[in-house]
Amino acid sequence: MRVKVAEPDALPSGGKLIVNVKGMEIGLFRIGDGYYAWLNVCPHAAAPVCAGPIRGTRLPSGVYDYRYGMEEQVLRCPWHGWEFDLKSGRHLAAGSDAKLRGYPVETDDSGVYIVLGDRKKS
Repeated sequence: MRVKVAEPDALPSGGKLIVNVKGMEIGLFRIGDGYYAWLNVCPHAAAPVCAGPIRGTRLPSGVYDYRYGMEEQVLRCPWHGWEFDLKSGRHLAAGSDAKLRGYPVETDDSGVYIVLGDRKKS
């Protein structure tokens, strides 16, 4: 089942929208031309993860020298700071198997749709 959640180009790159679909809160995120949909529940403590800020990561490039990567691609949980890759849903901590629950997103000239019944595969 496809559910329309936004008009075409309703979100700028780096934007998010939290929508209610069939009684579930789902965060819709846009990265470049791609859209990603994640259930608004953190796997750590059931926090409303999609309400958190979107950032990049600090990557060490030398002593006291950092560069940023994954700009507009990291979702930080507002309760405990867990960080997730918005493209894959995976927790960024090394060795962690925590992952957000996602849904496929389809777009066409009429809008942006979340596809229910199919969990996003990684």
